[in-house]
Amino acid sequence: MRPDVTKLTFPGTQGTELAARLDLPPHPPRAIALFAHCFTCGKDIAAATRISAGLVAEGFGVLRFDFTGLGSSQGEFANSNFSSNVGDLVAAADMLRDRYQAPTLLVGHSLGGAAVLAAAQQIPEVAAVVTIAAPSDPAHVSGVFADADLRSINEHGEAEVTLAGRAFRVQRQFLEDISNQHLGEAIGRLDAALLVLHSPIDELVSVDHARRIYEMARHPKSFVSIDGANHLLTDRRDATYVARTIATWASRYLPDDAAPTSPPEGHVVVEETELGSFAQRVNAGHHTFLADEPIGVGDDTGPTPYDLLLAGLGACTSMTLRMYAQRKSIPLDHVRVTLTHERRHADDCADPARPTCSVSVIERRIELVGDLTADQRSKLAEIADKCPVHRTLEGEVRVVTDLVSASDP
Repeated sequence: MRPDVTKLTFPGTQGTELAARLDLPPHPPRAIALFAHCFTCGKDIAAATRISAGLVAEGFGVLRFDFTGLGSSQGEFANSNFSSNVGDLVAAADMLRDRYQAPTLLVGHSLGGAAVLAAAQQIPEVAAVVTIAAPSDPAHVSGVFADADLRSINEHGEAEVTLAGRAFRVQRQFLEDISNQHLGEAIGRLDAALLVLHSPIDELVSVDHARRIYEMARHPKSFVSIDGANHLLTDRRDATYVARTIATWASRYLPDDAAPTSPPEGHVVVEETELGSFAQRVNAGHHTFLADEPIGVGDDTGPTPYDLLLAGLGACTSMTLRMYAQRKSIPLDHVRVTLTHERRHADDCADPARPTCSVSVIERRIELVGDLTADQRSKLAEIADKCPVHRTLEGEVRVVTDLVSASDP
């Protein structure tokens, strides 16, 4: 079952309808995250899309929306400012509280990061706040304007400027609003855990801004460097890393009842994500991880299916040896299992009608560390072949497939 996607609108602070998208995992979410995009961007920019998909893959619900006058939202961008963005975030949280559940996690990218810091105290349910490449002072955004544009805005009250190849009408009130912000006070009063994510080579917002945000905040707070990333996180791998980091970090500060819903014991659920062409989310018990294909075919967001197969055999082998050694008081200090898989031509194929025949061969190398006798080593080698996964792979396996509709449980 694919994640649930709901497109909706809600009224912003200026009375116009704002376009939003709520992505939910196919089971009750661990928590709802509210995502704020970067300046003049939109909810569907690559970084926002990929980070949201990564969080959904980790069991979170994510709401992202276009600020006033951007993307599919109504209103005039020229009439908006930093304060209205903060108000729109609070309005989005109010909508979530009324229609679904209140957000407990705020995530903001670039100027959106500054906005979530300013909005956090107005959303009482928020337990964790994340900034990504955020400025410590909203006035920093004035640096994206050319000097001539700034002069024109100040002299005439407004001007049309070009930002990232697009034309925007900017009013003097926007510049006045960002210059009157006191973000340091909001950061100092922040009553939620804070994670600051920033690249040391950010070309638009220097990492010094991350340092200042971190220094102004109270504990609990954390800083994680996104090494090698650019400001917009255009490399898919950077966005995936950010999503995983947020999910792992935030789980420490979410309410206890926000634990993800797990499939029954012995059941594994695999479903597609939006992280790439072939990326899959795997839910096994209380554990969630990704599977993928290597770069060139997939995006390498996780181990390949055959990697997982080998991992299952290797883990079962090592566990079986450890249990046997404990039961027999064998001085086994450490076990390491290395596995490889390949397909080999089989000259003695049992079906002569097939022109070619190949068999899968798994080579397993077991390293046993400890003061072991030759007899003990021989017995452990024998036990390795009796691990349940080994016996399953070498036995007769039948896969029974049923096609079910999305409405089936």
